[in-house]
Amino acid sequence: MSTVADRAGSRRPAPALLLLLAVCALLFVAALCVGPVPTAPLALPRLLWGDPGDPLSVIVRELRLPRALLAVLVGASLGLSGAALQGLLRNPLAEPGLLGISGCAALCAVLVFYSGLAGHDAWVLPAAGMVGAGGAVLGLYALAGRQASMLTLILAGVALNSLAAALTTLVLNLTPNPFAAYEIFFWLMGSLANRSFEHLWLILPFVTLGAALLLASARGLDALALGEDVAHSLGTDLGALRRRVILGSALAVGSSVAVTGVIGFVGLVVPHLVRPLVGHRPGAVLVLSAVAGAALTLAADLGTRFPLLNGELRLGVVTALLGAPFFIHLVLRSRLPT
Repeated sequence: MSTVADRAGSRRPAPALLLLLAVCALLFVAALCVGPVPTAPLALPRLLWGDPGDPLSVIVRELRLPRALLAVLVGASLGLSGAALQGLLRNPLAEPGLLGISGCAALCAVLVFYSGLAGHDAWVLPAAGMVGAGGAVLGLYALAGRQASMLTLILAGVALNSLAAALTTLVLNLTPNPFAAYEIFFWLMGSLANRSFEHLWLILPFVTLGAALLLASARGLDALALGEDVAHSLGTDLGALRRRVILGSALAVGSSVAVTGVIGFVGLVVPHLVRPLVGHRPGAVLVLSAVAGAALTLAADLGTRFPLLNGELRLGVVTALLGAPFFIHLVLRSRLPT
């Protein structure tokens, strides 16, 4: 006789994964075509592999292509990290931005900017972001504890976010050059504009390693969903599981934030969107959340390209406008009687 957990996890993720991959592919093509100089989709092969001296070809290959690839990479890392953290903490409100991980990563990156260390070596900036993200996860665990309620977890995340925001504001206040402070301020809003292949290659190894650690936690997260005692009886090393998720989130989120700035709510929204498709099984949610995170980030980045008086919108602003109402919906739903 199958158990309730078996029935809940019996839905096959393959059809949902194929659908999400198709949506992501369509959005990727749109990201290469949409801009101040629109491009026809049928012209993309010629522009990507044609005459390197063609101005439109340069725009597509050197500006839009790395931007779209970064959107996929960063969105996948945020969605995957959010799903893994929700499974580890067994809390549907866990998310890298909400829990202070993105804010602490940004703080360390801003400190590197402020001190001038970012100019010494290309790896300093993502390393600082990863240190900040890892410290935030460890601090969250220390503040909230293993069996944290939603309220405790949110309060711990608010505390970390407040501390990171206060220290970041202090750094901005102490910056002697107003133009540098202005650049840091806009960088903190999160954006994929003006990013190149250099930024992509810079974070790719860290995001890949972090994603591998998070995906390797799938079976452990499935066991943990049944309770710590049951997970122990199934042979799950909970200490190793926590270390994998913490290190994987630090690598993926920290390196992404160091390049793009703070992009919030992606890790909160996408696990909730894909979870019903796989019967709420934490391990099966991981891959789908990565693909859905990439699709959501591509869509949000397309939304930033509407012309404004002072340039385009910032990606972090768009994701916040999308994610905040969803978060309010989750809070209101949690108040309903069960």
